[in-house]
Amino acid sequence: MELTPIAKQFVVHWGEMGSAWGVNRTVAQLHALLFFHGRPLNAEEIADTLVVARSNVSNSLKELLNWQLIRVTHVLGDRRDYYETSSDVWELFRTVVRERKTREFDPTTRMLRELVRKPDFAQESPDAQDRVRETLHLMESLGTWADEMLRLSPNTLEKVLRMGATVQKFVRGGDAPAAPAAPAAPSSTDRTPPAS
Repeated sequence: MELTPIAKQFVVHWGEMGSAWGVNRTVAQLHALLFFHGRPLNAEEIADTLVVARSNVSNSLKELLNWQLIRVTHVLGDRRDYYETSSDVWELFRTVVRERKTREFDPTTRMLRELVRKPDFAQESPDAQDRVRETLHLMESLGTWADEMLRLSPNTLEKVLRMGATVQKFVRGGDAPAAPAAPAAPSSTDRTPPAS
């Protein structure tokens, strides 16, 4: 399959962004291809389109399956596995946040709890103890917040994000300076047809 210049730019940039976030470039490009294309593709189509080795595609597919970012599907009359991803960008966001929290954030919080519970923790300097306890408190607070955000529907989550600094003003009783609100992405119902 030949990528359009727009599709190519999207896939290449997604790979660069993935690398910056610690994700293998091919894994990120493969996910971008499935997302942009919007239909199931088999491993051969993916390898040909991205011009990468079939073994690299196979490893990348396993990684994306482990992250629950893609799923296997089948096409009538074809014995090969096909792969697709959600077209819902909010669901993809929630999946990435949930998986990163489970793999990276939660183990760090558990480690900090274990450190604080160790009998020899009391032998550390008071300043060091305070810093570790504060870090644990921050991690637990962020973890609770993330769990609450992940329980929200995409619609509600988008509304929470749009509120921005309004929440800060409400929580602080109006003494916080208001930050400019992020522009809201137009929904399909907000779009007006072009003038003819």
